[in-house]
Amino acid sequence: MNELQKILIADGVGAPPSHVLEAMDDELVHRSVPGAPHSIYEEVWHLAFWLELSLDWIAGRLTPYPEHASEGFPSTRTEPWKKLRERFLYGLETAAALAGDPAKLSLPIVCPSRAPSEPRSMPALEQVEGIAAHNAYHLGRIVLLRQLLESWPPPSGGDTW
Repeated sequence: MNELQKILIADGVGAPPSHVLEAMDDELVHRSVPGAPHSIYEEVWHLAFWLELSLDWIAGRLTPYPEHASEGFPSTRTEPWKKLRERFLYGLETAAALAGDPAKLSLPIVCPSRAPSEPRSMPALEQVEGIAAHNAYHLGRIVLLRQLLESWPPPSGGDTW
C-alpha cells in the first residue's frame, strides 16, 4: 500500500476513516454542537458528495460543478446513517484502488469548474490527492465534533493528543 492509499483508507495522517466513523448511532451523528456549522452526519454527507463527484470526473463523467456551496451539504436527512457511512467508505476504497494504479493516475482528466471558469485538465493523480486533502480536513472536523460530544476515541482507537 502506497502513502496516498494509506492517507485515503488507513492511518496515513490520523485514524483510518473507518475508525473515525465507527460506533456512532443516529442520535449522535445528528446532534448539534453549539458553534459548529454542521453535524457529523452533514460533514460525512459532504465528504461523500465531493468524493463521488471527483470519482465521476476521474471516470470521464463530467458531472457539473455545484452552483452554490449549499449543494454540497444535505438539506435534510437524505439517507440512513449506516447507508451514508457505507457509501462514503466504499467510495474511499474506489479512490484507494485508483491511488494504487500508476497507469490510471497518469491519465489526463477534465474537471468542471465553478462558473464562469472553464473546466480544468489535470492528471488523475492530482484529483485523487485533492480527495485525500479534502477528506483529511473534514475528518479532522469530525474528530473534533466527536471530542466535543465526548465520543472519542472510537473502539478501534484514535489519537487522543
